[in-house]
Amino acid sequence: MKPNFLTTQLHNMENPKRVNRQRVANFVLEDSHLFKDLVAITFDVENKVSIKAAWILEWICTHHHLEWILPHLDEFSAKITTVKFDSAIRPCAKICAHLATAYYSKNENQIKKNLTSTQIDIIIETGFDWLITPQKIAVRAYTMTFLYLFGLEKEWIHPELSNLISTKIMHESKGCKARGKQILAFIEKHQKSTL
Repeated sequence: MKPNFLTTQLHNMENPKRVNRQRVANFVLEDSHLFKDLVAITFDVENKVSIKAAWILEWICTHHHLEWILPHLDEFSAKITTVKFDSAIRPCAKICAHLATAYYSKNENQIKKNLTSTQIDIIIETGFDWLITPQKIAVRAYTMTFLYLFGLEKEWIHPELSNLISTKIMHESKGCKARGKQILAFIEKHQKSTL
C-alpha cells in the first residue's frame, strides 16, 4: 500500500468517531510501513488532512502500539511545535501524556529505554507553549499531566507549572479549574514526599 492510499483513506474519513478512527487505523496496523507516512502526513501542517492523520496517529499510539512512535521520536518531538490546528494539537498532547506515563511507569518498557532527555526537553518546552497560548481544555489537561510527570525529575517544572495553573488556568473553564486543582494537589503531595 502506498502513502496516497493512506491519504485517500484519511480524506474519506467523515469525522473522528471511534469506528472511523479504528477503520483507518486498521490499514496502518495491517501494514506497519504506512506508520512512517502517517507521521509525515500528521506534520504536513499546512494540509488540513494532517488533522485526520493526527487522530489516527494518536489512536494507534494510545490504543495499540505506543512503541511504534519510537523510531519517529526525533521527528515527533521536533515537529509538535509546528502543529497549528486545534484538532491536531489535542492528539499530539495526548501522545505526549502517554509517553510521559510510560516513561514513569514502574514496569520496564521501550519508552523508558528510548525517550531521550533532548526529546523530553522539547516536549516540555512545547507543553509550556501550549499552556500559555489559547488551547482547548483537552490540550490543557493532557499537557498539565505530562508536565507534572516530567517535573518528577526536573525540579524547575513544578514551580513553573503551579504558577501557571494558579495565575492563568484556574481562571479558565470549569474543566481546566478541576484538572488544575488535581495537578496542584499532586505537586503538593510530591513535594511533601521529598522532604
